[in-house]
Amino acid sequence: MTLLTPAHTIRRRRKARRGQRVSILLASLLTASSIGLIIYLLWPTWHAQSTDLPYRTPVSVGDTLFNVPTEAFRVKLQKHSGPQERVDLSFQYPSLAAADRPRHVSAATVERNPEAIDRIFLSIEAHHDALSPETRLRTIYPRYLAEDNAPATDGLTQQAFRDGSPYANEDLFTATAPELTARCTRDGATPGMCLSENRIGGADLIFRFPRQWLTQWRGVAGAIDRLSRQLHAQHD
Repeated sequence: MTLLTPAHTIRRRRKARRGQRVSILLASLLTASSIGLIIYLLWPTWHAQSTDLPYRTPVSVGDTLFNVPTEAFRVKLQKHSGPQERVDLSFQYPSLAAADRPRHVSAATVERNPEAIDRIFLSIEAHHDALSPETRLRTIYPRYLAEDNAPATDGLTQQAFRDGSPYANEDLFTATAPELTARCTRDGATPGMCLSENRIGGADLIFRFPRQWLTQWRGVAGAIDRLSRQLHAQHD
């Protein structure tokens, strides 16, 4: 049997310790590499968008998809993606950019600094198979219209609703080129407002705007059409 000298024993122990250190170092490197790979794979790859770029929030109303400019939401609780029963929006007119927040108006300043309405309001809500706007125009409204109607002006027809009807103190405006249907209150203590509706899929789009805009009704009809197409634009 071969006997090891103390020197040989010391060298073997040193080699063993070096081997252990190398093994520990390699294991540490492998662990660090694995952790780095996991962090890389899990780290979000999106980048913050510039505030100057348009940003849209996809919402589903009545199982119909709409891509809504995030800044157009009027109700903070509605400002999220996913299914919703209704969303309320506003857009500057005629640019159709998302409307800025309205300035605060108090009872003391409203008469001193009256502000013209410069935005078009839009509510998108699920219709749940209620009567369509076209059906109401064809079968409901004619029952309540007065017999005397104003002649068409610049292609826009005005018909008054009878007193005592559900639409008393309102007028019905219709045009065909471009197409527009609007039910408007009359000017009084407050300026008259108009309501125009159309249906897309499972949702009704309800537009509201000042009656005085009807002096340029073709521009209003074009704005309603553009907004409808932009919000419901389908992308492959």
